[in-house]
Amino acid sequence: MIRSLAGRIIVVCLAVAGISALVAGFVLFRLVSRTSLDVTQRVLADQADVLAAQLFETDGGLAGRRRVVDILERQGVSVVTIGPRGNVVGDANAVAATKQAEAVGGGRISKPVEVGGRTYLVEARDAPRGGFALVLRPSGDQSTIRRLIGNILLALGIGLLVAAVAGVVLGRLLARPLRRTAQVAHTMREGRRDLRVPVEGPREVADVAGSVNSLADALQRSETRQRDFLLSVSHELRTPLTAVRGFAESLADGVVSGPQAAEVGRTIGKEAQRVERLVGDLLDLARLSADDFRLDITSVDLSGVLRETADVWSVRCAAEGVEFRLENADHPVGAHTDPRRLRQALDGLMENALRVTPAGRSIVLAHLPGRVLQVRDGGPGLSEEDYRIAFDRGALHRRYRGVRPVGTGLGLAIVHGLVTRMGGRIEAGPAPEGGACFTIMLPG
Repeated sequence: MIRSLAGRIIVVCLAVAGISALVAGFVLFRLVSRTSLDVTQRVLADQADVLAAQLFETDGGLAGRRRVVDILERQGVSVVTIGPRGNVVGDANAVAATKQAEAVGGGRISKPVEVGGRTYLVEARDAPRGGFALVLRPSGDQSTIRRLIGNILLALGIGLLVAAVAGVVLGRLLARPLRRTAQVAHTMREGRRDLRVPVEGPREVADVAGSVNSLADALQRSETRQRDFLLSVSHELRTPLTAVRGFAESLADGVVSGPQAAEVGRTIGKEAQRVERLVGDLLDLARLSADDFRLDITSVDLSGVLRETADVWSVRCAAEGVEFRLENADHPVGAHTDPRRLRQALDGLMENALRVTPAGRSIVLAHLPGRVLQVRDGGPGLSEEDYRIAFDRGALHRRYRGVRPVGTGLGLAIVHGLVTRMGGRIEAGPAPEGGACFTIMLPG
């Protein structure tokens, strides 16, 4: 079985060329045979017309034209005499063909007939004393047929040769860029991301090369983000773990004792909570990427979810000296979503807003017309570029670490994953309060 593309192209080209040559040869053979039969019939008709004209000029019969009859018979033409009373004289096969052609009754007859499985050409004419018929059994010219068959075989051979050459050339033209593409794909599988495929050849082959290049670019960007993310996570883990280990060693060595031990214990607890929060966010991201992430989709009253969220975050905002407002939450609007996951997304946005909003400024939880929810804050806000990358894992964390309060760097990515999983959309932009605005659009 031929597995290579080039081999299959060559076989197809050979098959097409061979079939085309055979079909053309068959048609040509039939055409030549038919044309030869028509020409022979016309020649025989001309001979019959000449003989009839001579008989009418002399007002005689075939007996006086013996020489003409001999010449015709030497050419393979049988002469059949038809008497006035319908009696027929001549070669048995010729007589049978004459009767088959219905030439006994007189008149001009010109037709081929079948007698005993053989074809005879019959040309019958009237004469002064009855009539006559010229009968010829066309015998194929074997030399002509052999030449015709030879020419057909020659054409077949030339066609197969040209098809083989065309198949080899076409196969190489197609296989070379595909082979290069396959080699680049193999190197990508081994971990390299710096190779690209030349985009050339037929459009379909060029599309394959372009797709592989796009895949390589996407993999490179994704792996770069993952590497940066892991570096960021490792840094975030290292800081609290270092603190926990240092304070734990101080307690174990007895360096810290008495009233100081309680303060050290509280510090260790805070750092442990920080690690726990980071690990929890990582687990949430992993679950969002899994196919079996569970959603309990049901009909939800958005006003009820907003009021529940407001009850919790109004207290937390008051404790931080931040003003909290709930807008347009009195109009009951239903949505088809998971209330627990929606509350998780809103809590993530509210926690992010409270972290960056200074005391004396405001945070707004709003319900816009339809199934649109917003969380707006009065914090420092973001740049236009920041809004475009706000939901990338760790993007804002890397940019603002050490500049403003930051979390684990995963909160907005988790919110984006939750909203997307529920079939909604989330966008980031500037808020009228001076900070950032996050808008959730839910399906019906």
